[in-house]
Amino acid sequence: MGNGDIRVRGLAARAGGWSARHRWAAVGIWVLFVVLAMGLGSAAGRVDVDESQALKGETKTAAQIIEDAGIEEPAGETVLVQAKDGGPKATDAEFRAAVDAVMAAVEKTGEVTDVTSPYDTDMVSADGRSALVQFDMRGEADTAAERVEPVLDAVADVQKDHASLTIEEIGSASMMKTFDDAFGDDFQKAEYSAVPVALGILLIAFGAIVAALLPVLLAITAIMATMGLMGIVSHVMPMGDVANSVMLLVGLAVGVDYCLFYLRREREERAAGRDPQTALRIAAATSGRAIVVSGVTVCVAMAGMLFTGIADFEAMGLASLIVVAVAMVGSVTVLPALLSLLGHRVEKGKIPYLHPESKLRRKRASGQRESRMWTTVLNAVLKRPVVSVVVATGALLAVAAPAVGMKTQNLTLDQEFGDSLPIVQTYNRVNEAFPGGSEPAEVVVRADDIDSAEVQSALAAFKKEAVDSGASKGPVEIKLHDKQNLAFVYVPLVGGSDLDKAGESLEKLRDEVRPATLGKVDGVEAPITGQVAGSHDFNNQLAGAVVPVFAFVVVFAFFLMLLSFRSLTIAVTSIALNLLSVGAAYGILVAVFQHGWGASLVGAEGVGAIITWLPLFLFVILFGLSMDYHVFVVSRIREARLKGRSTNEAIKHGVVTTAGVVTSAAVIMVAVFAIFGTLSMQSMKQMGVGLAAAVLIDATVIRGVLLPAVMALLGERNWYLPSWLNRMPDLTHDEAPEAVTYQARDDEGERVPV
Repeated sequence: MGNGDIRVRGLAARAGGWSARHRWAAVGIWVLFVVLAMGLGSAAGRVDVDESQALKGETKTAAQIIEDAGIEEPAGETVLVQAKDGGPKATDAEFRAAVDAVMAAVEKTGEVTDVTSPYDTDMVSADGRSALVQFDMRGEADTAAERVEPVLDAVADVQKDHASLTIEEIGSASMMKTFDDAFGDDFQKAEYSAVPVALGILLIAFGAIVAALLPVLLAITAIMATMGLMGIVSHVMPMGDVANSVMLLVGLAVGVDYCLFYLRREREERAAGRDPQTALRIAAATSGRAIVVSGVTVCVAMAGMLFTGIADFEAMGLASLIVVAVAMVGSVTVLPALLSLLGHRVEKGKIPYLHPESKLRRKRASGQRESRMWTTVLNAVLKRPVVSVVVATGALLAVAAPAVGMKTQNLTLDQEFGDSLPIVQTYNRVNEAFPGGSEPAEVVVRADDIDSAEVQSALAAFKKEAVDSGASKGPVEIKLHDKQNLAFVYVPLVGGSDLDKAGESLEKLRDEVRPATLGKVDGVEAPITGQVAGSHDFNNQLAGAVVPVFAFVVVFAFFLMLLSFRSLTIAVTSIALNLLSVGAAYGILVAVFQHGWGASLVGAEGVGAIITWLPLFLFVILFGLSMDYHVFVVSRIREARLKGRSTNEAIKHGVVTTAGVVTSAAVIMVAVFAIFGTLSMQSMKQMGVGLAAAVLIDATVIRGVLLPAVMALLGERNWYLPSWLNRMPDLTHDEAPEAVTYQARDDEGERVPV
């Protein structure tokens, strides 16, 4: 590391320089891009993920058989008729009258078909207190939730006339409606809250309306463009509502962060006495370059989701990758153009008591106004780096310890919503009276001749053995489709809503009952699907994807850091610190949502597990987002070291001067993610709490304590690069040297006083 003439070079510097010189063209191109993306996306329409094709294994095989046969399974609904304490039993006239009233009421709506009496299907509980009226919704199952409300109202009217009975409806359509309503309300609340929260924090951080609006404007336009691009891309890789919501979350976070980094550096250089154009060049060469490195790293992390083979994950990964790439490009192109156009007017709309004008005159950087606390912390850390490393690492490992016993599963309806929704209580009552009846396993049997004596005998044997083996308590229902040579066998699983026990029953069906019955008939296929089977297959597929995804993200992030900083040490420590941050987030998740420690604070009592998709999702998201802070801080440290400061001085300078922007960015992320922690769905709470906790840990303990302490211990070894790696491409800094010492060259090769 030595002094000398440092060239301003690289993509970010050139892009920023061009945009500053051709500002109206840059703004026009960006606006045209956003409009075209939205227009083309709207014209193309969006292709959503087909849930039946979203998984591999038996679940997908069963869906493919049904699709090939041209059978569209309707959405099944059930009405529970149950005696209250002292109420009539199923054999009593009053109970029978209620059953008849339910059947007549739902048929009258014109929205249902195949209404069956519990007395004909043997759907009366063993204690005689409960019975199930079953029927199917007319029309496509995917849209049944939109038509189920009149049926729900009809059942509610029957309930009013039978006070001694509990009469409630549940089924795939009614549960889908409940889920969609809750999911939509939750995300609408989050989306409406996130932007005002981010804007409010930016107003406090900048003290000026125009400066605060720029990051939000960039994030919103990046999200709008990405929504259009998602529509186009969905014709190659289907998207979905979950991918859309994750894209909004990630887009707002990185869009605001990138603009914040850039704007604060430009503001800092102007506060140091440089003219707006010179300040803009320095910001482009430093923060712009950090944004590119961070953005590429985040994109690589998001690309890891493409290796899962799970459609929803692939959609989330691709949508997140696109929005990060768009936000990154916007930050290094249209943002410099806007700053060049605005000049000092970026300070318009000053807010009394919040605008740092007087402090900017006294200090070299506006970022330093929030650094008094971090100066004190840094002095203590750099004075005793060994103690700092031991204490901080020990604390994070202790926080991460509960993650060792992490239990993952797809949350059941009662776990997802608790007792907050009436349908959850119905779900529990049905499962108590008819274990597994609300979500039976479905065996899709395909044969050369479904009516042959051999196949019929095997079906009868399967039905009997399913109960005799203990996998089901019955009744097992068989529905034949003679023309397609298919049979659907519905098997209520012992264990019901307890997915662990129901999973054992499923394995017994697959591994014991099926081979001993249907498996003995040549040419018969009998994949087993259903809610429990889907959860089981999802877990297996996700477990197989963990190692490839982790390896891909870690290895590529390592090489990106190695190329970006030309330091083997920086690359290794970056990966280690990020893994420690993710581990701590896992530990908090398990402690709160699995063990219930402090769960009441976020309304998460009784969940007992982490939703299956979250650990891998969190790893990818956090590994990517944590690079924002890491690249920004380490870039500033390396920049200071290149200017001749000692390693400890460079560390202190880098951390303290970035404290303001990192704090502001972290507060915005934590606030936005914390909104998700307040939502009604437990899966959203888990995502929000996990993300917020990880960002908070990352911006404080990792970047404020561990990173400087580790770098202080390593000293000059921070910049170690084996000689045999010198042939690597040089993607290092676009440094901006001190004004009194050096000169830099702009992207046209002319010297620029900085």
